[in-house]
Amino acid sequence: MQLLRKAINGAQEVSVYETNQLYGETGKFRFLQFSDYAIQGAIDLKEPKRIVLEYPRAIIHLMERNDPAFNNVFMIGHGVGTIPGHYPNKRFVVAEIDEAVVELSKTYFHYHMNNVRVGDGRFLLDEQEQSSFDYIILDAFTEAGTPYHLMTLEFMELAEAKLDARGMLLLNVTGKLKNDTLIDAVYATLKEVFMHVKAFSLKAEHHADARNIILAGSNRPIAYESMAMAGFFEIGLDEGYVMRDKQDA
Repeated sequence: MQLLRKAINGAQEVSVYETNQLYGETGKFRFLQFSDYAIQGAIDLKEPKRIVLEYPRAIIHLMERNDPAFNNVFMIGHGVGTIPGHYPNKRFVVAEIDEAVVELSKTYFHYHMNNVRVGDGRFLLDEQEQSSFDYIILDAFTEAGTPYHLMTLEFMELAEAKLDARGMLLLNVTGKLKNDTLIDAVYATLKEVFMHVKAFSLKAEHHADARNIILAGSNRPIAYESMAMAGFFEIGLDEGYVMRDKQDA
């Protein structure tokens, strides 16, 4: 594995690596990694248009299955720009709090669109017109995980107001299937705002291991095809508490 670049912004460190093996697959890959070793995006250098990681493939399927004609998306968390880069002819507004991540995505991951705004995703979402988006995607991580203020009831109410009547909020989070207080709380909070909520998980080696979990909330039924979910399967979660801005994060 070869380190190509390291950038530090405040307490957060991000690095770009190249490797001949990624998640057991042999080839030539480049990936963006935080200092906690969490991979935030990857490309296959031999086939750059291929989507390497499972969770963006699953999110793309949910988007295309539920609204094939979608055109307006707000995304919090840029990474290497996998999802907006997959749709160069659709309107994406991307919020990324770390300017270094944006620069690295353009320099090392072939991201050339001019649709990323640097700043806090919640504040930037608040500036958008009501009912103006088909999808809102939350894929924001720090070393401590998804920022608390992007998981509260008030944030989800804001997102619901910015979605059109057919719209959907999609969240990529990390957690465990059972006895995960935070994941159960995010799920319960989502259910307070949206009529229809589903949760999907990747498999993990051990039941107690953390893994990617996708949560989807909409005011209309959520459809999906199991074989197109890139290994994600629908799960049930326990009822948790409702997260609010005024709670101690």
